[in-house]
Amino acid sequence: MITNEEQLRALYDAPTERALLKQQVDLDRYCLRFIALSPLCILSTAGSDGALLDASPRGGKPGFVKAPDKNTLLLPDAGGNNRLDSLSNLLRDPRIGLLFLVPGFDETLRVNGTARLRDEAHYTALFRSDSARTRLVIEVSVQEAYLHCAKALMRSRLWSPQAQVARTAMPSMNQMVHAQVGLQAPAEAQEVMVARYAHQIAQEQGPAQLGEASEAR
Repeated sequence: MITNEEQLRALYDAPTERALLKQQVDLDRYCLRFIALSPLCILSTAGSDGALLDASPRGGKPGFVKAPDKNTLLLPDAGGNNRLDSLSNLLRDPRIGLLFLVPGFDETLRVNGTARLRDEAHYTALFRSDSARTRLVIEVSVQEAYLHCAKALMRSRLWSPQAQVARTAMPSMNQMVHAQVGLQAPAEAQEVMVARYAHQIAQEQGPAQLGEASEAR
């Protein structure tokens, strides 16, 4: 078992100079372009007093995370399950990590920094055209930015059509949750759940999208 960094380092070659030097202290034009193309990021937070860490997906239209300058990111908080795990964590410990993905790109972008929760009208108004129900914005003060190489996503073949798994390979979300918590009521079918979520998302985004969701059903 590995118990110290000396043992760990002995298992691996030293990192290349490029791997060390490519870590940025702010967002250069490549990082900014990557974020503008990204419809999905994974948000990582830490609780206080030794609490376990959280990683949570956040998504929207490409560029849903805004960068007003090279040192700042603004991430709107959309509707979820209202557990508020990530947001509560940030109140206790402002450290935050973001991993941005772009469909079709095997590279990813990691951004680390500290965060504040902003509910002032100046911040929420920035996202009014994207979502009518943005209650707060996570303001990230960027301290590190790092473009990851393509190896992990190449190994996973994440974007390959041949690697896609049929949703029927597992029960519906509602069936799994019902089994986990012991609910006896009939579980919602997967297609019903998807239609319900689509309607909720369209409501958040305004009348035009709501009409589109109704037509889709």
